Amino acid sequence: MLLATVSDKPRTDFASVKDYFDAFLLKKPQGKVIEGKVNIGEGWASDAGIYEFTMGATGDVVKARYSYNYVKEDGIWKIQHHHSSVMPEGMDMGQPITEDEVRGLFSLWNDALATEDPKKVASRYAKAGVLLPTVSDTPRTDFAGIEDYFTNFLKLKPQGEILESHVTVGKNMCEDVGVYEFTMGATGKKVKGRYSFVYVYEDGEWKINHHHSSIMPEGIVNAEPITDEEVRGLFNLWNDALATKDPKKVAARYSKEGVLLPTVSD
Repeated sequence: MLLATVSDKPRTDFASVKDYFDAFLLKKPQGKVIEGKVNIGEGWASDAGIYEFTMGATGDVVKARYSYNYVKEDGIWKIQHHHSSVMPEGMDMGQPITEDEVRGLFSLWNDALATEDPKKVASRYAKAGVLLPTVSDTPRTDFAGIEDYFTNFLKLKPQGEILESHVTVGKNMCEDVGVYEFTMGATGKKVKGRYSFVYVYEDGEWKINHHHSSIMPEGIVNAEPITDEEVRGLFNLWNDALATKDPKKVAARYSKEGVLLPTVSD
């Protein structure tokens, strides 16, 4: 039985053990035992400890833990069990987080908004954090820029609520994207927006590495383009309506909420 260093699959017969070493031997490994503990029994022996491999193909040096159990078979000592594993203290296991905990990170940011202190909001962002804010064309790529944005935004006394959330969790990163809604305490106005938060684990806590916020695009009204000459030409439409001597046609040139301050009427 082989439990190999860089394969999840237990190798339980000659063919599968050979299959593992077909790939591993391409690295031209040569090993040496750094620390070992031997036990001997009746018809068996074990050796467990730490070995180090130099990969001739790359020059890389790799340490690992090993366990060998040997049995005497047909007069020869053979490996019955070989377990090899990476050094666990060097492994980046990633900081665990659940989907609900990811959604809860928004509350930390929202609570910082409630303090109305732009420094506290900016401190929720990672050292290399980037903010693409809702109501500014300028990307904010450092603490000062993020603080500057919230200095103005916090005057509206915003408080947010997530309406729709989609979470992805990776190793030492997670993301939450969806739709949120803000109630502006200063005005009572409610504003929906789309959001993307990408979080990284930094200095022992989850921080915002990327925050992109945008208004709901279906509600955007694009301005109708018009030139100076076309504006001046609109007078001709009104003047032509005068020429019809039909007051209804003249009045139709005014918008639904149009206001007329006439020449000869107070």
